[in-house]
Amino acid sequence: MSAIRVARAFTGRDLIVKFAGCYHGHADHLLVAAGSGLATFGRPSSAGVPEGFTACTRVLPLDDEAALQELFQREGAHIAALIIEPLPANHGLLPQRREFLTRLRELTSAHGALLIFDEVISGFRLARGGAAQLFGIAPDLATFGKVIGGGMPVGAFGGARCIMARLAPDGDTYQAGTLSGNPVAMAAGLATLQLLQRESGWERLAGARRGARAAAETGAGAGELSVHLVRVGSLFWMSLHEAGAPAHGCRVVGTRDGAFCRVVSRPCSSAASTCHRPPTRPCFLSLAQQQRRSHALAQALREALAEIE
Repeated sequence: MSAIRVARAFTGRDLIVKFAGCYHGHADHLLVAAGSGLATFGRPSSAGVPEGFTACTRVLPLDDEAALQELFQREGAHIAALIIEPLPANHGLLPQRREFLTRLRELTSAHGALLIFDEVISGFRLARGGAAQLFGIAPDLATFGKVIGGGMPVGAFGGARCIMARLAPDGDTYQAGTLSGNPVAMAAGLATLQLLQRESGWERLAGARRGARAAAETGAGAGELSVHLVRVGSLFWMSLHEAGAPAHGCRVVGTRDGAFCRVVSRPCSSAASTCHRPPTRPCFLSLAQQQRRSHALAQALREALAEIE
């Protein structure tokens, strides 16, 4: 919400572009085809949001360059910012092509709009510099959360100095909150990032990732149920639909998906990773992952999948 506000102030424009299935918080103007909890309930948008609140929001399908090009040709002069999860992880795990993300960077720059990477999930999980570092693409603004809090509630956003200068109290764009700059949360976040750097956290996660991948593939491939593993960095998602990530995003979540996720969440949790119960959410590996737990995960998955075959 704050990143978009400062983007509008900096550009002097109103329109925001987002993608179906990407979740950017529960601000009214962003609760359109938002994924996350809305997807769990089978709803594309939230009740209680007046149409006028979303009048300046444009929604595109993921990985659709033709639709993207057409929108910028038609309304590019009025677009303040395009916001995307560079690794969409709120309606399944939907890895995007580097070429598509590069095209976003090119079009926003050409039309004077800002590119915002929502790295609340991918930030500090994929690399020290998040998905931006992984893909080699520099956004104008980026949002962060989750990992940097070390378990404490933290959100952060940042960007070029000339853009951030618009923020109050130095600039004319208001941003505040009761817990903004909370010293305990800030200390926890700094300690978390220092620990990841000091103990080679990303390299250690790479080892856990290899073990979990082998376990998930072994467990998922053991039965007759067609389960496909989608994996990027320390995030992975097991899906019942066709092989490969559904890059275009939103799809209907059926009862079979829900039953599948409820069953596999138990062994995932026992293997020192976090598995959200909704079938649209990925699993997150932790540094506690060990090879012996990978073997346990494979066995537990085989047993769990047998329950629903």
